[in-house]
Amino acid sequence: MQRHRKYLVVTIWISTIAFIGAGFVGWGQYSYGDKAGSVAKVGEISITSAELQQSYSNLFNQYNQLFQGKLDEKQAQQFGLQRQALRQLVNQALILNLAKSYGLIISDKELLTIIKSQPAFAKEGNFDKTLYAEVLKQNHLTIKEYEESMRKELLIQKTLYLLASGNKAIEEKAIMGALGVSDKISYKVLTPAMISLVPNEAELKTLWEKRSGEFKTSPSYDISYVTQTPISVSPTANEINDYYEMNRQMLKDATGKILTLSEAQTTIITALNDKATEKEALRLYIDYKKGALQSGVVPKKTTITISSSTFSPELTKEIMSLNDQKPFLKPRKIGNDYIIVKLEKSNPERVKTYEEAKTDVIALYTAEAKKTKLQELAQNSYKTFSGTSSDFLTRNDGAKIAGLSTPEGSEFLTKLFASKQKQGFITLESGNVIIYNVLEQKLLQDKTLADGNAVLKLKGSLLDQGLIKALESKYPVEIYVEGI
Repeated sequence: MQRHRKYLVVTIWISTIAFIGAGFVGWGQYSYGDKAGSVAKVGEISITSAELQQSYSNLFNQYNQLFQGKLDEKQAQQFGLQRQALRQLVNQALILNLAKSYGLIISDKELLTIIKSQPAFAKEGNFDKTLYAEVLKQNHLTIKEYEESMRKELLIQKTLYLLASGNKAIEEKAIMGALGVSDKISYKVLTPAMISLVPNEAELKTLWEKRSGEFKTSPSYDISYVTQTPISVSPTANEINDYYEMNRQMLKDATGKILTLSEAQTTIITALNDKATEKEALRLYIDYKKGALQSGVVPKKTTITISSSTFSPELTKEIMSLNDQKPFLKPRKIGNDYIIVKLEKSNPERVKTYEEAKTDVIALYTAEAKKTKLQELAQNSYKTFSGTSSDFLTRNDGAKIAGLSTPEGSEFLTKLFASKQKQGFITLESGNVIIYNVLEQKLLQDKTLADGNAVLKLKGSLLDQGLIKALESKYPVEIYVEGI
């Protein structure tokens, strides 16, 4: 099923396998309705806030990899990751409604086969049930949650596979012809840096008043915490031996060979020290809850937000889940220490005052005003400009456009080949505007530009788009989340 489907563009399901090893990124920017924890309903299927949170987290991590770990929450908002996350879940739910109407299911055998094939759950090449449970636990997932998500994904794949079709000769000929077209152009890159602006206070305040809802503080959490530092114990020979006998299958060298008692002794003592430290941390936790901390133990205080937390994403997620009814977090390990956290106060998001939002207002005003003026400049000059002449370019030659990065070049050429205008201008996501004139066009003979796989991929993309539109007219979509 996966082999035949691999070239069909699927933009409508979230990979649960991406949970494994992925950092958590909190949502926390929008308020939800009171539909029993749901943020949306599509046909007969509800979308929960937890699913939305995970969808956003997955998208954030994917983009963050592209940005080499430098993506922040503000940039994520600019890219509309929140909307994308919800859109993915809505599309997923549309397909699941269709599957339900067909009576399609994923059997226990199908599910087990896929799970057993995942490398994350394998030890020495074989599926390990204990490792399976442990990996999920480390990622704050229950077996039930994970398997329910996998069933959804497999059901979506099965449904799409049943709708997929192969290539026909006439389709390959037509698409190969279209993809084989090349253009020789004259072009000029207009950048926002060419536009000078000095916004005045009145213009900025007017913009803030119209769009104040876009300038909000991040939810923050006032917390206090105490730390249990490592304890060193002197275990007896019997205690070391008992630990070895109970855990010997886990005490292995790099080749997988079980260590002898002598070889494992240092590791065992470290583990027993950690066990003693955790036990003492639990005592500290109880004292903290009772308000009976020993003299000299003074909790530290700090305020964290989603983007400014000094703790790990996983711990930050747990802190965000605390409330007035459950203000304490049991000991969590950080390095060799254990930390016990108490939520002192939750500070929900609010609209920023003009002074608080001024920096962001200036950035928004400048970006939009420059974009408008740049497009006006392009509109007035694209018929008479003098620019750079290119060689013959195909849609795969994004790296050959001087003055643009490869992604910008690819975006420009994609839009150029989709345009019917010989002369004109194209606005890129980066804010740059390209004015162009097509000087000459020819059909290349290179058959590798559009092989059968490219045809199948394009057909799959069109099928996905058409299918979603058809399903939207069949299954009502209700959105309960505000701000998107």
